[in-house]
Amino acid sequence: MLFRSRQAGFTLVEIAIVLVIIGLLLGGVLKGQEMIENAKIKSIVGDMKAVQAAYNGYVDRYKAIPGDETVATMTGRGWTGGVAPTGTAGDGVLAITTAQTFTNGGGQAAFWSSLRFAGLIAGDPKAPATQAGLQTHGGGGVIGVTAGPAYGMPGLLVCASQVTTKQAAGIDALIDGKGATNNTGSLRGARATNTNTLAPAGPVPATVTTYDETNPFKWTICMPL
Repeated sequence: MLFRSRQAGFTLVEIAIVLVIIGLLLGGVLKGQEMIENAKIKSIVGDMKAVQAAYNGYVDRYKAIPGDETVATMTGRGWTGGVAPTGTAGDGVLAITTAQTFTNGGGQAAFWSSLRFAGLIAGDPKAPATQAGLQTHGGGGVIGVTAGPAYGMPGLLVCASQVTTKQAAGIDALIDGKGATNNTGSLRGARATNTNTLAPAGPVPATVTTYDETNPFKWTICMPL
């Protein structure tokens, strides 16, 4: 007797169930990616505001700008081996050009050294006066300070490099509110024309009416200390 093998196929119900499961998995992955990106945005904001808080805490505690004191003053606190301040101590000026924002040049290295010795921010107070001595942020770039003006804002500013367009838009919304633009408010920034780190410029940046998330080039954002 001959037996014919019977090949069973998938029913429409089974196919539908599989498609639903795939859709749920894809939705979960996309939701997870969105949560990760939102966490990075909040982390960058938190890292920049931490520098603000540390700066203001230092001024309140020592009645001086970090990095604008004499070597003798720092040594008297037991802070030895750090980066010596530059310029005239106590004149209320930190000589940090916009070009030095992400190189840790000028008076910036002494700024970080003082904040770290004071325990107001994490990091090695004896870190070198190079980019390696800068703080990093949750988006993978570095944080630097400049004496300005930068993007039309005077005074000391804290800036973050290598920020994606999506992150820049999210940070701008958190700092300046929904619908904020890149060249108004207390958070301003500009997008690079290449993938290298972009140093902030003095003038107000050109208006970007929409944050085009398909553009691969990174942003530099700054806000006052």
